[in-house]
Amino acid sequence: MEYNFTLKFALGDPGADPESFVDALVEQGCDDALVGIGKRGRIALDFSRVAGSAEEAVASAIADVKRAIPGVRFVEATPDFVGVTDIAKILGCTRQNVTKMMASSGSRFPDPVHEGSWAIWHLETVLRWLIESQERDIDARLLEISRVNMRCNRMRDELRVETVG
Repeated sequence: MEYNFTLKFALGDPGADPESFVDALVEQGCDDALVGIGKRGRIALDFSRVAGSAEEAVASAIADVKRAIPGVRFVEATPDFVGVTDIAKILGCTRQNVTKMMASSGSRFPDPVHEGSWAIWHLETVLRWLIESQERDIDARLLEISRVNMRCNRMRDELRVETVG
């Protein structure tokens, strides 16, 4: 199965030019990714990886990047965090329709990860709610990759907390 996801990394040397790693990434198996090198010290890879599961796809991609770039640090896996606009895009409707759907569901809509003038949710929890409460037909690969990415991002956060304490 083919899984589409993006992995973002911080380079070990913040002054390093991300472009200098493109050939090494291809040599280490990242030839199924578009490499984003827009910000010095950071690199993002947009994968279309064939694997037996989303977990295998993401894990192998992270391992390939770590082999190619010494000292690289995992920053984020997407899709995971989404706002109202992202949810509307996935459903093929307007932001207003999503906002109405959320309001009409009352407290049953998943709690956001961040709430303020705008809110962010984990995509996996929103997709599960859409399947269970709204009886929406959701692409199983999107659900699977969002679950794996949420776990990756949570593990990253847990590791950061452990190193601070």
